[in-house]
Amino acid sequence: MKLLRYGPSGREKPGLLDDQGNIRDLSKVIVQIDDAMLAPKNLARIARLKPETLPIVKSKPRLGVPYAGVSKFVAVGLNYTDHAAESNMPIPKEPILFMKATTSLCGPNDDIIQPKNSTKLDWEVELGIVIGTKAQYVPESKALDYVAGYCTINDVSERDFQLERGSQWDRGKGCDTFGPVGPYLVTTDEITDPQTLGMWLDVNGEKRQRGNTKTMIFGCAHLVSYISHFMTLLPGDIITTGTPPGVGLGMKPAPIWLKPGDVVTLGIDGLGDQRQRVVAYPGK
Repeated sequence: MKLLRYGPSGREKPGLLDDQGNIRDLSKVIVQIDDAMLAPKNLARIARLKPETLPIVKSKPRLGVPYAGVSKFVAVGLNYTDHAAESNMPIPKEPILFMKATTSLCGPNDDIIQPKNSTKLDWEVELGIVIGTKAQYVPESKALDYVAGYCTINDVSERDFQLERGSQWDRGKGCDTFGPVGPYLVTTDEITDPQTLGMWLDVNGEKRQRGNTKTMIFGCAHLVSYISHFMTLLPGDIITTGTPPGVGLGMKPAPIWLKPGDVVTLGIDGLGDQRQRVVAYPGK
């Protein structure tokens, strides 16, 4: 099941994508897709609906973050061996965790706003894990039982803010629009093995990233379990799981950075594609 929210920012309606690629309106069935709706019993209730009985949304509306109610946006750094190598950083012995501000969240095709004083704007296609059930100290063998679904994420980054102004990665990861999520929340009945997903990202139509979640250093089950030992994961929390090689920082012979006017396209098998245009901060 592919759940989504569509419409103007702040006024999104609930919907789902049917097998023919049509957006179906859920607003007469549920008020909103939010953290409460991600509980297994509520997802099961939506799954029992017959999509053909729901109205088709005939326009091509803006898509928002696929659900509301994100309390935490947890990120994992250097989780692919070859990305650690291109970043000239050692392979971590344990997951590297940082937080992306929830104010960075935006729709999958919204503009990326280059912040004031930004000089090293970068891209990162990543698999997102969406929690559906409260998780505390969960064993790895049971960890995926706490997952509602998965989504495509662009972990937009400002490398000067992240790496050259102290040790706190958060400042380079949490700017407004640095967290495009979606287009869909794809439930676990469709993604039975999150460690077999191909992923890609292009800039202005040129190949940049190609990878597969099978090359993660720490897999999804390990990450959910590990993080749940340090913080309680609540329904709606997102874990973005790291990126494969091909980021701007690692380009040879010199890094390549995003600039206003660039277009970033990206996607993950079964989870849908994104498209963002880079724009300057107003008045920059």
